[in-house]
Parts: sequence; C-alpha cells; structure tokens
Amino acid sequence: MKIQINTDHNIKGHEALTVKVREQVEGALSRISEHITRVEVHLSDENGNKKSHNDKRCMIEARLEGHQPLAVTNQSETLEDAVEGASDKLNKLIDSTLGRLRDHKNHNTNPDEPGSKHTEQL
Repeated sequence: MKIQINTDHNIKGHEALTVKVREQVEGALSRISEHITRVEVHLSDENGNKKSHNDKRCMIEARLEGHQPLAVTNQSETLEDAVEGASDKLNKLIDSTLGRLRDHKNHNTNPDEPGSKHTEQL
C-alpha cells in the first residue's frame, strides 16, 4: 500500500508530520491493507494563521484493487485529530464496501441458494 501525503500552503509538510500521518493511516488500515493499492492524504488548514474551531481538515482517498476510489473527510481542532477521524471513517467505509462486494459476489455465484432468482429450465 503506497501512501502519499499532501499539504496545503498553510501547513509545513515536514518529515515528523509525514511519519506521524503515515503511522496513523497504516495502523488504521492495517487489517485491510491487502485490498488497498494507494492512499492519498490531503491536509489543510482552512483558516491559515487565524484560530478557529475545527479548521484542520484531512481528506483521505483510497484506491481499492479494481474499484473506484473511496474518499472521506474529517475536520477537527488539530491535524492529529483530523487524521485520526478520517482514518477511522475510511476504515469503516472500506470495511462496509468490501462486505457489500463479498455479499454481491456470493449472491451471484450461488444460484442454488434459497431465495435466489435462479430459474430451472425444463
């Protein structure tokens, strides 16, 4: 799983920040990382130097093998909290997406299952 981290002009993208964000994202997605090819993290400070409520924003986009990208956004008081919230949201979104894909695949590959729309030809 490749992780790319981008920052806006209000956030200095230093090595310590990169390491911290990468560890947070990898930790949150570790259980499902084999399904993810690439993750892009976009960090921004909506109000620059001005102090305001929930002005730190983290948008994470994950690309699953053979599927459209999934994206989530979280805003918080601190970048750390914004990244943590977005990572948790993405984990839940990917989990539910993979679950729906598995259910859909199982439904389509098991035509003899009760309740399926399989019709027997006479």
